[in-house]
Amino acid sequence: MRVPFGFFFVWTVSFWLLTYPLATAQQQCADRLTFTPVSQPNQIEWSKFPDFTLPFPVIYGGPRFADTQASPLRHGFSQLVDIKDNEYGSLVQPKQRAVVYYGFATGLNQPWETIESPWGNDLNAYRAKWDGFLSAVAGGQKNAAGLYILPINRLALDIERFLETDTRILKLKQDSSVPETYRKLSDADFVAAYKKAMRNLYAEGLRYIRQHADLTGISVSSYADTPVLNTYLNVPTFTWADWTTNLSRTNYIVQDSTGRGIGGPYYEQLDALSPSDYYYYDYPNPLAQDYLAYLLFQVEVNRAWSNKPVVPWVWLRYHDSSTSFPNFIQPFMAEATAIFPFFSGASGLWLWENPTLTQTRTDVYAAYEHFTHGLYRLSRFADMFQGTYELVIETPARDLMDKQLPVWRGVVKENKILIAAQNPYAADGSKTNLTVRYKSWQQTIELTGREVYLCRFDMGTVTGIEPIMADITAFPNPAQTVLTVSFGRLPGVSTELMLLNTIGQPVVRRGVASTKELLHVGHLPAGLYFLRIQNETGSQTKKIVISR
Repeated sequence: MRVPFGFFFVWTVSFWLLTYPLATAQQQCADRLTFTPVSQPNQIEWSKFPDFTLPFPVIYGGPRFADTQASPLRHGFSQLVDIKDNEYGSLVQPKQRAVVYYGFATGLNQPWETIESPWGNDLNAYRAKWDGFLSAVAGGQKNAAGLYILPINRLALDIERFLETDTRILKLKQDSSVPETYRKLSDADFVAAYKKAMRNLYAEGLRYIRQHADLTGISVSSYADTPVLNTYLNVPTFTWADWTTNLSRTNYIVQDSTGRGIGGPYYEQLDALSPSDYYYYDYPNPLAQDYLAYLLFQVEVNRAWSNKPVVPWVWLRYHDSSTSFPNFIQPFMAEATAIFPFFSGASGLWLWENPTLTQTRTDVYAAYEHFTHGLYRLSRFADMFQGTYELVIETPARDLMDKQLPVWRGVVKENKILIAAQNPYAADGSKTNLTVRYKSWQQTIELTGREVYLCRFDMGTVTGIEPIMADITAFPNPAQTVLTVSFGRLPGVSTELMLLNTIGQPVVRRGVASTKELLHVGHLPAGLYFLRIQNETGSQTKKIVISR
């Protein structure tokens, strides 16, 4: 017999309060629903979950199968990609629709598609193609200004047509279809010309969309065109400071024209950033254990480079380059994927599925129910992500992966803290004791195996301990000969100042001995630098410009 949700939740909390009043008077956990995952192929049983919502966008791009009642929209998802005819208007409003534009740069047999070259493309043919797409989405409808009216809320452009590395770009130099003017350039000039032309080509496509459609209220993003591209194995190769300050780690498509920072004609037109956070390894492969730290790294590193909203794309199968493809990820991985990104600052999630797989395969989609269960558990604490709240990220995800540590993140609102934790490195059934903390408050929690822990604590009165490295200013900025680094108070532990160039090399380095330190920079070339202030409690990084 199914117990109604409201009764189940109240009874569970009351039972724990009666049994352990001292321990749980300050703790509330997101209970798990008791459900049997679907076992029949090509089904998702939405009715086993109560109706619930979340305070951030979660786009459903998965299969619909027999559902014609827009069921994902009642179970934590905010927009649908695949919409049935009977759902338009009555069940699905324009604000609940999302569209992926596949083939943005393909289908015309142009150099952009065939050899990923920005030169020699028929832009008029592309413009006609883009116009046809906009017309189809708008049903031909235009407003008084002649702009297409798109009845959608989110638009994702799937472009994926550029050469990522200098080595691959230089191979293009040997292609006779590349105009001779460019092939005669030096290697360095050829690479620079390619990157600039490709940035501009990307920008031209998005500019056409913006100039010919009314995008009021529509969020536009581009699949995987983020400051830091999709990585996995090399995450621990570089330090967290290097990942977040070294411009050579970033994607040139979203660099500015000077090559000194994130920006440029394409990046400036994006409303959100969408890294692709897919998994490559299945348990018991030891590399599979890094999946959660990798997921959070993608969110955290792109947030470090940009203040645009980060909305990762997640997939419940292993990547198609994996030996485990097309298998679904483990249940605990699916549940964690639905919960943890928001604790690292993600502004939403896009759940994707390859449409060709749903058309050609017969699979059991239990992973979708585990993902939905994760969203449901998170919804029990939706209020923690509304209004003013603070993220608690004690250790960057990159360092968690490097040291293979349990993952925990927190969200603080007023005097409450919501903790999400998991030990992806644990064996089934094993116990992990983990200390979580915020300012003067701390708590030791117990994790079981790889289960996702999700509990809220009342911290009472939390002592506001001032951070060791609070009130740091660096001036003048831009600097010419001397950069002054001023501390509100002298750090209580050994602290080091390092000025890094854009490839992460220290060019000035010294310890902190007073509340005002002078760094002599007159000998350095003009340009962008990064000031890192670091001690055992953590680090801060500030962008510094040296001018002449």
